[in-house]
Amino acid sequence: MNHGTSRHPAGPGRVGAALAALLVSAALLAGCSASGSGGHSSDGFAADERGTTVPAPAATDAAGKREKGDEAAPDYLSTFALDVDTASYGYARRVLGDGQLPKPETVRPEEFVNSFKQGYERPSGNGFSVSVDGARTGGGADDWSLLRVGLATKAADDTAPRPPAALTFVVDISGSMAETGRLDLVRTSLAYLTEQLRDDDSVALVTFSDEAETVVPMTGLRGHRTKIREAVESLHTQSATNVAAGVERGYDEAVEGIREGATNRVVLLSDALANTGETDADAILERIGSSRSEYGITLFGVGVGSDYGDALMERLADKGDGDTTYVADEAQARKVFVDQLPAHVELRARDAKAQVAFDRKTVQQFKLIGYENRAVADEDFRDDDVDGGEVGPGHTVTALYAVRLRQGASGHVATATVRWLDPATRKAREATGSVETDAIDQGLWGASDDRLQVAATAAYFADILRGGTLPGTPALGELASRARKLAAETEDGSVARLADAISQAAVLKGGADEVPTAPAEGEID
Repeated sequence: MNHGTSRHPAGPGRVGAALAALLVSAALLAGCSASGSGGHSSDGFAADERGTTVPAPAATDAAGKREKGDEAAPDYLSTFALDVDTASYGYARRVLGDGQLPKPETVRPEEFVNSFKQGYERPSGNGFSVSVDGARTGGGADDWSLLRVGLATKAADDTAPRPPAALTFVVDISGSMAETGRLDLVRTSLAYLTEQLRDDDSVALVTFSDEAETVVPMTGLRGHRTKIREAVESLHTQSATNVAAGVERGYDEAVEGIREGATNRVVLLSDALANTGETDADAILERIGSSRSEYGITLFGVGVGSDYGDALMERLADKGDGDTTYVADEAQARKVFVDQLPAHVELRARDAKAQVAFDRKTVQQFKLIGYENRAVADEDFRDDDVDGGEVGPGHTVTALYAVRLRQGASGHVATATVRWLDPATRKAREATGSVETDAIDQGLWGASDDRLQVAATAAYFADILRGGTLPGTPALGELASRARKLAAETEDGSVARLADAISQAAVLKGGADEVPTAPAEGEID
């Protein structure tokens, strides 16, 4: 994408012990055949120290367009920071369950898609595997296809030792947190937390309402579990929501208690409805940004509540090189914290970015579905000072593109490259994958991979909810039927819940009309 921006543009109950273990796991989550970065050779590829080659970005002008003599040709590069957030989808399900449609600005398609497993092949080492495939969308858009770029990291080795953790929990105790499913969920989870962490781990506890307070400074768990448990049990709601004060105090405690060689993380548990103190996101973000860059402290955001400040939480986590999730009930909590996020502490990749280079000889138009908040200027792909995403063990990242091939085109369609910094050495690494036209010739519905169909269903659903115009989008009723069929074929409860959500939206909203796209070339904004 050529927006000339870095990753972060300004913009937009009760559970048991298992949930607590999950919360710990998610808090520790940070979040590959690899090749290193290197110089550019004359054939337009970059060679690493082992002699392997990966595609290099084409020359670009100041506007991010590929140069063609003195003219700027249409853009055929798409660049974005990786994203493992899922909060947007969890919150949308909560809102739909309450009989309302989510606000379009809270819907981020990539978080819908990344909420579902895709079954990509995992790499053997520390890095990413890259899979690229797709299918024709059919219907009224026969010349359009969906292209899937799938990135996966190696799963955690449960038998391997992990580094200790230094976790600062920043807990919202404002009046709005009195709603069932908010503070009671947090309190129960944190109470069990002390039983799940190791003796060599450390915990700090900060609370905030109209002001912030350090309840427990950074304290090792050995010999102090009862003290921490009692502090958690004493949490009760008070008045206003001063998120800025909580974040500031939380990072102060995290910096004060920083541990070399440990996973240092701030975990914000809140409905993110800032209503007092500093409520401007940029001012709050400034504090997080400096602590991230100076000390490497990352942020994990856990959203709760029927009213939820989604945009603020997402931007805080982005700036803190972390990720977000949303928990509405025990079922969602169990899925996120038990099924998906076993105790991962070490990172697989820092500042990870992806760039997809489309072949202008075969591709007429393309559009990345989602990732608007993760846009990176094409020329910044190999600038390792530009922020990317942090990715942990066992994660997958999926990017879907709507792609319109040229009439009669055959051959190479696109090459996807992922670049990241090794967490230990900070050395740049890359991995690639590519796709040809014959790999995306089959129809999307019925014939293609089940998981590709699930990803497409989630993406189309998100696009409808935010009023988008993706070519080939089915009406909600048809989409719900396809989701039901996929749920039966995959025997996946998460897909069944997706079908329920689509059906709820269909009742509230009705179908979605397809909107034709005027012929053009290059990237669609």
